[in-house]
Amino acid sequence: MSSTTIAGVEIPRADKVLYPTDGITKADVAEYYADVAETMLPHLADRPVNMQRFPDGIEGQSFYEKKLPDHFPDWVGSVRVDVTGGSQEQVVVGDRRTLVYLAGQACLTPHVWLSRTSDLDRPDQVVFDLDPSDGDLALVRRATGTVREVLESLDLPAYLKTTGSRGYHVVVPVRPQHDFDVVRGLARRVAELVVEEDPDGFTIEQRKGKRGDRVFVDVLRNGYGQTAVPPYALRARPGAPVATPIEWDELSRIEPDQVTIASVRDRLSRREDPWKGMRRHARSLDKALEKL
Repeated sequence: MSSTTIAGVEIPRADKVLYPTDGITKADVAEYYADVAETMLPHLADRPVNMQRFPDGIEGQSFYEKKLPDHFPDWVGSVRVDVTGGSQEQVVVGDRRTLVYLAGQACLTPHVWLSRTSDLDRPDQVVFDLDPSDGDLALVRRATGTVREVLESLDLPAYLKTTGSRGYHVVVPVRPQHDFDVVRGLARRVAELVVEEDPDGFTIEQRKGKRGDRVFVDVLRNGYGQTAVPPYALRARPGAPVATPIEWDELSRIEPDQVTIASVRDRLSRREDPWKGMRRHARSLDKALEKL
């Protein structure tokens, strides 16, 4: 298999097909990330990355790689993080070249931490993951809107994105003032208030067997070392769907896996990233914590 150069980065086995149903190759993935890098990088910058790699494509074996591999070039950014039993270096994507290089390593989805390298113990995001139990999209949308309503009652901004999978993420930009225990506690209390609005439709039950047909309001990502799919990341699903920020008035029109590698660039050419400048709206959680 041949190699090629994209954005100044050599892509080995560039014609390797990673999405067999769609004929999407590693070169296609690298070109996609090169094209969206300017928009995507602010959502990746200064965050440790857990790489989800698919060397044999989405139908083959995959694995998560957290530790910075020894063979990565020295221009790939990294940060040392504490892990059980010690510490390790993890990748940080700070430029277009690194993002394209990861694509060349068959990293389809670079999952990112909710905290930044300047203060890894204090998150600057709160994430609510709305996941259906039975594919009832209308119920997922209603749960997602209810999360927004509860957050607004606490005077907290709520940003929306498709996950590129089965549900939606609601994200709150916050000032990194509190540790993960405090932030997760707030997220759980918000989730409880959401469930109180419709206990027959929504749940915080972690065990799938006890959820029934209810939408799971998942706040488990709000922990040290936990990750979320960043905006504009590809997902390992047929059609190559993309996790995509959307406006709230698009919730009723755009399905969780509707935006794909084939459509997202056209979308970005027609409209600004809805999450652009999101950090300017980060809030302190102190007043919300007092209300709760």
